[in-house]
Amino acid sequence: MSACVNPMLEKIYAALPLQRDPWRAPFGGAGFPEAAVLTAITNESDPRVLLGRRALHLSNHPGEVAFAGGKREPEDSAPWDTALREAEEEVGIAPHQVRPLGELPPLMTRTGFQVHACVGSIEANPELIVDAAEFDSVFMAPLATFADSRIFRLEKMFDGERHRMVPHYQVEDDNVWGVTAAILAMLANVAYDAGLDLQRDWKEKP
Repeated sequence: MSACVNPMLEKIYAALPLQRDPWRAPFGGAGFPEAAVLTAITNESDPRVLLGRRALHLSNHPGEVAFAGGKREPEDSAPWDTALREAEEEVGIAPHQVRPLGELPPLMTRTGFQVHACVGSIEANPELIVDAAEFDSVFMAPLATFADSRIFRLEKMFDGERHRMVPHYQVEDDNVWGVTAAILAMLANVAYDAGLDLQRDWKEKP
């Protein structure tokens, strides 16, 4: 992968930590399942982000917009190992095609996974090989779309234990929400200084 010379990607690279640290807990010893996703951004003047619509037959999050990624496996020593392995399996992007830019803070899904978002740049028009068992379709969305506060909202939802404020984007016919929306909003805040509110804990107003 060639050196990153795109000003937007340089800004992201400068803002995000890139430790590529190993998993903090032994496999199966963290108290909750762990996962990682590859947030792949194209190296072009108006960067796009790679997203997919999860296959409808999947037991977790069917039909939802998501990044390539998945559960930590025993052979994965770090979140980047998981993210890159899953991206190659699901959309055909090989590890050597990805330039790591940084990591976002881990987030919890409503199904109890701690998800690590590994942000990396890819070429503008990669040849994708989509695993139909994982995604019904994939698409490239302009990253700038997710800096638009007019299509972003926080919605109060109950997870069975407490209320949370869940991020949502309405992008044409796609309702992008949850951890995927939170990752996109965090990235938009870094890349475009979008100022999107990501207060996910709900508190009753006095």
